[in-house]
Amino acid sequence: MTKIITCLLSLAIVISQNTAVQAAQVEVKWTNPDKYTDVDAGEEHRQHFKDRTFKAFEKHFAKLAELLPENQKLIFDITNVDLAGDVNFGGVKRIRIVKDLFFPRMEFSYQLLNADNSVIKSEEVSLKDMGFMMHSGLRYRNQTLGYEKEMLDDWFKKTFENEMVK
Repeated sequence: MTKIITCLLSLAIVISQNTAVQAAQVEVKWTNPDKYTDVDAGEEHRQHFKDRTFKAFEKHFAKLAELLPENQKLIFDITNVDLAGDVNFGGVKRIRIVKDLFFPRMEFSYQLLNADNSVIKSEEVSLKDMGFMMHSGLRYRNQTLGYEKEMLDDWFKKTFENEMVK
């Protein structure tokens, strides 16, 4: 019985090592986040909201990097964020109200580096999605930052279509 368990555990380890996702590394720098246009929390503590929001963006950037070769590194320097919607008073509480007038925007620069740290691609980017409410198939409908993630996905696919691993 012990041999069978040992054999199964060994097999599980080998399988998990072979199916591990190979992705480019990601680095995200948040430059002057106190000056961003809109990362307003509404009722939540402002710093907790920022931390949670930045972590969600970093996780999404890492997910996008899974589409790039593992020997590459993608570095972002985020210089401005303007989340979809606007925080206003809704009765007694401050809540984020999403209307097409308050579209998501993001400004950043990026560098895509090879294994030898040579630059493959770099650019200053100013993203905005003025038609964000008209997308019929929002992939992130029930997720935090859904409109922003959709906007980043579209930009990423257009920008890195030739670098993505098929």
